[in-house]
Amino acid sequence: MRCGRQGARIVIRGAAMTTPKSTRQTVSHGEAVPHGRIEDGYAMLTAAGLIVLGLIFLKASGLVTGGIAGLALFLSYWTGVPFGVLFLIANLPFMIFGFFAMGRDFAVKTVLLSLMVPALSLIAPAYIGIGHIHPGVAAIMGGTLVGYGLLAAARHNASVGGIGIVALWLQKRGIAKAGYIQLGFDLLLLLIAILRLSPMQLFWSALSMVAISAILIVWHRPGRYIGY
Repeated sequence: MRCGRQGARIVIRGAAMTTPKSTRQTVSHGEAVPHGRIEDGYAMLTAAGLIVLGLIFLKASGLVTGGIAGLALFLSYWTGVPFGVLFLIANLPFMIFGFFAMGRDFAVKTVLLSLMVPALSLIAPAYIGIGHIHPGVAAIMGGTLVGYGLLAAARHNASVGGIGIVALWLQKRGIAKAGYIQLGFDLLLLLIAILRLSPMQLFWSALSMVAISAILIVWHRPGRYIGY
């Protein structure tokens, strides 16, 4: 019985000695394995789907959200111009900046994602309709879905465009976290939205922005993910 226990202890020690070494190799920055093209393409489609679904929740309650998508959504309420058109126009200067500041690979995936979002936003209403939703649910669910969409894009070295490009560029240089930069822009957007939205709509819209930024602040942190 004692020999059996000792043998078991030896096996356990062996596992303890080999596992950390394997783990260190996995998380080493030098050993990071980039995503393949198929993985990137699937991530862009997933990101676009999550963002559009989140926007459907928000639009059902007349709310806005953060980032360039939120700005385009707000302007669509005000002007009547389709969201997709405004989204592409507002995104153009940021995509040009991304090409020069973040590299060709980032720019190409960002352009693809920036085209997928308005395209899906035109198709989705034919398949998804929300008759009634409490604005609190719309704010939390919509903001969370948009946040996860942005996170999926960021994990594959891409962005939906807009302020997100600048935020990722500043985070990669260690200047500030992307989530905090996004939150600052969102607060500015809220000030503009006072011209159109009711106080309660502003409150729920602010909650959706917090939900988006919380996703990026908690899960998109340097050193926790290296699979670009």
